Amino acid sequence: MVDRRALELKAKLFRGFADPSRLAILEVLRRGPCTVGELAERTGLTLTNVSNHLRCLRDCGLVSRERAAQYVRYSLSDERIAVLLGLAEDVLAETAWGVAACPRYEPAVWQSDAVGVDDGRASCDD
Repeated sequence: MVDRRALELKAKLFRGFADPSRLAILEVLRRGPCTVGELAERTGLTLTNVSNHLRCLRDCGLVSRERAAQYVRYSLSDERIAVLLGLAEDVLAETAWGVAACPRYEPAVWQSDAVGVDDGRASCDD
């Protein structure tokens, strides 16, 4: 029998990845630690929006923070998060047409008209 509690917990984990704004933040952090300002610049989200999503991601244990001089830098709390995001890309490389055509899921809604993740070549440390 399937462990219902384990499934609910796993579903809750994936809800952390399901929001496009949080996913954009995680994608940027995948490339290295960033401040709130750097995350806002790289995602196109407002500072307030980034801060709110970081709070959610920290509460869920997906992101950690460290004070560095006068700044607070955020990073993925576990390298396996980056691996999971990479695996999602691998799966999408094979199934993107089906995912895009799926009538059961609504299109993602951005919380900012300007949201967009950079091309991934630069990290916040650059």
